[in-house]
Parts: sequence; structure tokens; C-alpha cells
Amino acid sequence: MTFKLSPSSLNLMKECPRCFWLTQHKVWKRPQGIFPSLPSGMDKILKEHFNKFMEQGKLPPELCDNKHCNNMTLFNDHALLAIWRSNFKGITYEDKKGNILKGAVDNLLMKGKKLIVLDYKTRGYDLKEDTHEHYQDQLDIYNFLLRKAGYETEDYAFLLFYVPKEVMETGEVIFETTLKKMKINVKDAEKLFEKAIKLLNSDCPKDSCEWCEGR
Repeated sequence: MTFKLSPSSLNLMKECPRCFWLTQHKVWKRPQGIFPSLPSGMDKILKEHFNKFMEQGKLPPELCDNKHCNNMTLFNDHALLAIWRSNFKGITYEDKKGNILKGAVDNLLMKGKKLIVLDYKTRGYDLKEDTHEHYQDQLDIYNFLLRKAGYETEDYAFLLFYVPKEVMETGEVIFETTLKKMKINVKDAEKLFEKAIKLLNSDCPKDSCEWCEGR
């Protein structure tokens, strides 16, 4: 049996290996709550926002005013980026046994010939000191996928956080942005993928969580 995995499914494995195993073997799926539409709406308009600057060959102000982005440009292959952004297509890697790992990026920067992953995050409140650390696996996986696809990437990636700060008299909402530069490790992503496949080819884990208890 072969499996199709993603950053979100690997995150579930870290939360509860049993829920992950049951879901991937199509025995049972952990119930999902109602997903608010606002984050999806923000994701859409942010991509449109960045597309406008990409067409102009410029960085948006939230990046060009940051010293970390010196000598960088936005990835300018609009057609390819559209594929890599798609949740249905994305960037994929298939191992020798037919198992697939897939991820969809938000955006990419370029520095010379190397690509740099840029991921947007919308938060409803101020960042904590470790907020960015929760997305380490996701960034590692994106870089792993790009390198497997034959592209060079830098050994770091960016998280761009948008946090609402003020509503103007006109009704416009002002967001504060914070850019986090994070070191990435593609070997960690590969190990995580291999660990997941090994787990799925073993017996169902016995330790349960509040969701899968009794399943």
C-alpha cells in the first residue's frame, strides 16, 4: 500500500500517531471543526497583492524595507508558481515505492539562482517568542520538495506574519507585519517522511488520544 502525505498530515502524526495511522489507512478520520473563511480570504488577497509586485519586478513594502531581503526578487514564473501554490497539484516528491509527499507554497523569493520559501501567516493577536517555531517542519518540507524537484534553495526561509492592529474611521483594517527568518534543514524533513512511511507500514499504534480512543 502506498500513501500520499502532506505537511498537515505529518503534523497530525506528531500530535497523535494513532489518529494519523487510522486516517491514512482510511479506517477512521479525526473530525474537523468548522474552518473560518477569513484566513482563506486573507490568503487569496495576499497572493494577489504579491502578484502585482511580481509583475512590476518589485518587492512589496513589507519586504523591501527589511534588511533580510536585500538583493532578492520575487519568483517571476507566474505559471509555475500557480501550480506550486495549488492544493490539488503543489510540489510533489515520490519515493521509490510510490509514496508521495506534497506541499503547496505561498510564495518564493530568489537570490541569484537560489529559491527562498516565503510563507504568509495571519494571526489574531501578537506573536509569542516561539510562535514561528511551530512552522519549522512545514518550511523544512517545502525546501525538501523543491530540492528533490531539482531546484537550489537557500538554507533559510521566511515567515511573514500579518496581525490586525487598528480599524480606521473609514473602516479599513491596518495590519502590522513581522518577518521571521528561519534556518531550514531538509534532512529533518526527509527523516520525518521516512518515519511516517515506516509507521504506516507497521501495526496500528495502541496509544490513543481523546479523539481516537475506542476507535
